Amino acid sequence: MTATDQDSTMRITDHPMPPFWIRVLLGIAMIIAGFMVLGDVVFFTVISTMFIGWMAIFAGGFEIVHAFWTKGWGGFLWQLVLGILYLAFGIVLITQPAISAMILTYVFGLLLMASGIVRVLIGISFWRQAGWLMLISGLFGILAGLGILTGFPATGLWVLGLLLGIDLLSHGISWLAYAWQPTTRAG
Repeated sequence: MTATDQDSTMRITDHPMPPFWIRVLLGIAMIIAGFMVLGDVVFFTVISTMFIGWMAIFAGGFEIVHAFWTKGWGGFLWQLVLGILYLAFGIVLITQPAISAMILTYVFGLLLMASGIVRVLIGISFWRQAGWLMLISGLFGILAGLGILTGFPATGLWVLGLLLGIDLLSHGISWLAYAWQPTTRAG
C-alpha cells in the first residue's frame, strides 16, 4: 500500500509542485484583481501611472543624494545623470498624461510579451497537468503585447487597463485549472 501526498508530488523538472492551496489562492487573487481592473480601466491606468511616477521620483531623488554621499567612489556623474533621468521620467508620468500613456503603453506591451513567453514555456513544461491552459494564457499575453507594441491603439488610457484586466483573468483561470488537475502518481 502506497500513500502519496498531492502537495509534495514532484514533476518533470524535479521541483516540488506548489501546494494546492497556494495555486488556488493565486488563481483567485488574479481573478479578483482582473475584475477590479475591468470595473474601472481608466482609474486603474491612471493610478498605475501615478504610482510609477512617484516611485521614479523617489528613486531619482535617492540616486542623486547617493551620488553626493559617495562622491569619492567614482561614477559620480553617471549616478547623477541616472538620478536626473529617474526624476524627469517620474515628473513626466505625473504631469503629462498623454506622454505617460504612450510610455506605459510600450513598457506594458513588453511586459505582457515577456509574461506570455514565460507562461508558454510553463505550459509546455506542464502539458499533462493542464499546461495547455497556461499555454493559451501565454499566447494571449504575447498577442496583447504585440498589439500594444505595433501601435494598437497608440493612445487611450482605457486600453492598458482593459488588457491588464483580461490578462489577469486568463492567468487566474489557468492557475485554478492547474490547481484542480488530477495528478499522476507513481506507486
